[in-house]
Amino acid sequence: MLSTRFTELVGCEIPIQQAPMGLVAPPRLALAVARAGGVGTVSAPIGAEPQALAAQLDSWMDRGAGALAVNFITEQVDPAAVAVAGERARIVDFYWNTPHAKLVDAAHEGGALVNWQVGSLSDAVLAVEAGADIVTVQGREAGGHVRGDAPLLPLLTAVLRAVDVPVLAAGGIAEPRALAAVLAGGADGVRIGTRFLATPESGAHPEYVLALLAAGPESTEITDAFAECPMCATLPRARALRSAIAAVEAVEGETVGSAGDQQLPARAGMPPHKAVHGQIHAMALYAGSGVEHVTAVRPAADVVRELAEGAERLLRVW
Repeated sequence: MLSTRFTELVGCEIPIQQAPMGLVAPPRLALAVARAGGVGTVSAPIGAEPQALAAQLDSWMDRGAGALAVNFITEQVDPAAVAVAGERARIVDFYWNTPHAKLVDAAHEGGALVNWQVGSLSDAVLAVEAGADIVTVQGREAGGHVRGDAPLLPLLTAVLRAVDVPVLAAGGIAEPRALAAVLAGGADGVRIGTRFLATPESGAHPEYVLALLAAGPESTEITDAFAECPMCATLPRARALRSAIAAVEAVEGETVGSAGDQQLPARAGMPPHKAVHGQIHAMALYAGSGVEHVTAVRPAADVVRELAEGAERLLRVW
């Protein structure tokens, strides 16, 4: 299999981390990816309190499943909650906030490694200076919230020259050739989101999944059309399906649906999960630029295996 500095450090078999995607990436998806040899990731609620987070993680984590990560986003992070996650997961993961040593220290005190996702060279350097063990470089090809402006490969090259920790690549990676390309370019692994939405373990609404399967080349763009969310408050930029952008712009009225008792405003930044009702086609259908390669619903374990085996074959002949 594909052994890298990332797999050796984390103790996983395959250098693939499933991206955190809120409710559309539930614990069952994370566990399936981890059991397949990758790293499965769940999202901590924004502003999570330590006791509540501990109970939530204890309710689903399986210590025998493999390598698991807990992701925190925005600046609303309690170091005590980070320590709780660090005691239960192999990796504590951060995104959409400025690298800070106190958060890294809290995760380390809990016993976890720290992976900080960045969208720029300067933030990558800051993350390593703060003590991060791993850096994930996100290119503008990524689906969902995009922090930087640089394409993945030039940014990856710049970061690899500047830091000495394992580096993961994120953005538009949905098939073996893209995985092989970034590994050949020096990455120690990848973070993949969109491809895992089309799996039985995904929490994505069925209509969302169908939209992904129907998407072709150049079917996504970075937009501020879905700007009602905590992350959007600081930078309203996300890559979504062009069909969803056109649909929300045509919506008449202030809402597009509901999730339980909660009404979802038009332009809401929450991607539709299975409990959402309404105009799914006009919601935040986030997708990376590699969505054209998402052509079938496949078990998460099969996705991990097919990506890894395909990339390994390519790397042998390149």
